[in-house]
Amino acid sequence: QVQLVESGGGLVQAGGSLRLSCAASGRTVSAYAMGWFRAAPGKEREFVAAIKWNGGSTDYADSVKGRFTISRDNAKNTVNLQMNSLKPEDTAVYYCARDRLQTRSVLSRTTTNFDSWGQGTQVTVSS
Repeated sequence: QVQLVESGGGLVQAGGSLRLSCAASGRTVSAYAMGWFRAAPGKEREFVAAIKWNGGSTDYADSVKGRFTISRDNAKNTVNLQMNSLKPEDTAVYYCARDRLQTRSVLSRTTTNFDSWGQGTQVTVSS
């Protein structure tokens, strides 16, 4: 069983930046795609970004494309999300997740394709 722990959330003004980190323990995540999702108050969890198991490709929601960057360090069993030019609408709890299939060839945006989740980290962007 893999455990995922997110960190790096906080309160930031609009236009600012935050860097989220996801540390995996228990099992390596190097053979799995990893994703970031978020849930705003009263809204369903939505896809933010994903990265292939080998870092060879990435995918972003249109709402964050050009502002957020996902990366991974398989040697350290970590995944990061660099968030720049933050907007109040980015306010949410951000979750790290591991794909349920090893070496998936096409990145997924569907929550049901991710079977291990962290507890989330709060990001609040003030206007």
